[in-house]
Amino acid sequence: MKKIIVVAGGTGNLGERIIKALLEKGADVRVPVRKSSDIDKVTKLRNLGAQVFTVDMSSVDDVANVCRGASCVISALAGLRDVIIDAQKVLLDAAIAAGVPRFIPSDFSLDFTNLGAGENRNLDLRREFHSYVDTSSIAATTIFNGPFMDLLTGQMPMILFKQKRVLYWGKADQRMDFTTMDDTATFTANVALDSSSPRFLRIAGDQISARELTAVMSGIEHTTFRLLRAGGLGLLNILIKVARFVAPGAGELYPAWQGMQYMRDMMGGRAKRDSNDNNRYPGMHWTTANAMLLRHQAAGELTR
Repeated sequence: MKKIIVVAGGTGNLGERIIKALLEKGADVRVPVRKSSDIDKVTKLRNLGAQVFTVDMSSVDDVANVCRGASCVISALAGLRDVIIDAQKVLLDAAIAAGVPRFIPSDFSLDFTNLGAGENRNLDLRREFHSYVDTSSIAATTIFNGPFMDLLTGQMPMILFKQKRVLYWGKADQRMDFTTMDDTATFTANVALDSSSPRFLRIAGDQISARELTAVMSGIEHTTFRLLRAGGLGLLNILIKVARFVAPGAGELYPAWQGMQYMRDMMGGRAKRDSNDNNRYPGMHWTTANAMLLRHQAAGELTR
């Protein structure tokens, strides 16, 4: 009998990938969406084979109707307090009301268990939601995948392609965990179908430092990439405080200072783990930074 998995946030980038991975593994996938959801994205999910239900996402009863009979609910929701706390609480309460035994919250981030409160706004919201999850009756599994490796192709200001530089703060040899969105989605699908998954799982498609990235990029571009040290972590902390004062961006998901907080947390080393759960599901193939960047280079996408 096929397992039924509910995916909230299915119209998003990661959510769609998780749905594809689940369908490839033979699961029945249900996707609750709002009336305001992009019709083209909803149609695409239906064409993939997912069952899409238009519901009031603020109603526990409405969402619970979609969740009945499911073995796991996955949250791939993205946003600030109104989403990570408020909307996820509705989703969690609906899963419990429907008798769903397992829940995967929308963490999908670097491991913030060693970070203090107030250091990273977006991760603080996830930590706050954890306190709600951990007092509930449902079995939850958080997946820490590090930053999405895909961001290295442009959105993360680390590889400066035109300048042939790799920018870093602190130490050039501090390794960081990266995982592609596709690998994260495949792993998440495995976790959703695995009734024995623990509270926390940590994965890393690649573990690489700024110095190692210069060697990767030099090989891919057939030219020399060099390191560019922007400063120490202390200076970065000061700049974060200044940026928050000058451009608060309270209603933005990724204001400049939020990106700086992520850079600090990555390059400070406290989010790095020496061991991971990559081998939990045999047959998974992990994409390295070299392979991912080569693919984008071949497609002419390394231009920033």
